[in-house]
Amino acid sequence: MKENLDTSVLNFNQDSLFLLNLSLAIIMFGVALDLKVSDFKYIGKNPKAFFVGIISQFFFLPFLTWILVQLIQVPPSVALGMFLVAACPGGNVSNFMTHLAKGNTALSVSLTAFSTAFSIFITPLNFALWASFYEPSSALLKSISLSYFEVFQTVALILGIPLMLGMYINTYYPTRAKRLSKILKPVSILIFAAFVVIAFLGNYNLFLQFIGLIFFWVLAHNLVALVAGFSLAKLARLPLADTKTLTIETGIQNSGLALVLIFTYFDGLGGMAIIAAWWGIWHIISGMSIALGWKDVREVVFQKTET
Repeated sequence: MKENLDTSVLNFNQDSLFLLNLSLAIIMFGVALDLKVSDFKYIGKNPKAFFVGIISQFFFLPFLTWILVQLIQVPPSVALGMFLVAACPGGNVSNFMTHLAKGNTALSVSLTAFSTAFSIFITPLNFALWASFYEPSSALLKSISLSYFEVFQTVALILGIPLMLGMYINTYYPTRAKRLSKILKPVSILIFAAFVVIAFLGNYNLFLQFIGLIFFWVLAHNLVALVAGFSLAKLARLPLADTKTLTIETGIQNSGLALVLIFTYFDGLGGMAIIAAWWGIWHIISGMSIALGWKDVREVVFQKTET
């Protein structure tokens, strides 16, 4: 069954790809409407937590992904999907989850803004680097003949331009930015949710065939991501609020970007696409569970201290 993943292809047409690109760009634009240049200045005032977060996101997570792939020996296409997800920036809902968990929202926003802006360069490079370290995925990647310059262009188009445009409007037209943000956030989520439902229904039998394997792989990979953020924050002796933030930021990946790249450059390769699609569902469940479970931890500790 594992081998069949490498030859399976998801049913996905150009109209669906356009919808996915559009929804991702709108989501990024909506997030950017809440960002300011001052969010980047926070980095200079609180460098320790920020740099630990960057190390966790762009170095530690891909490294642990490589170890996990070596241990469980997944098919080449699945390995490519896992490396691509690990190379993507943090997911846009991480800021909301951090706020819900009563973490450091300012740090979360700074990490999301930085990782998204620099993902134009880091995501293609990180993906190529770590995929080359696993022989099966390296061989498959060579047979596909991927153009990394085109990947740079795609990421810049769907993330970079909406990010700069949204920040520009928020800087010079803050009132309009707030109004737009209130409208775009729910609309973009509905568009993306519609895309997920349509894609799922169009590939129902394929999902049903592989869900047992995919569920375990994504569960393990997402757990590794959460542990990566938590463990580095603890090693750096960061406060609880920052620990919550780094755990969520590392565990919530922009799987929507991964799907765009998969359907644009890998023709919906089954193992990659199913991994990224299930990641998009599962990290919301795990992230919300952690945020809700963590939100009262500070209050409990404080009450015990008072007693």
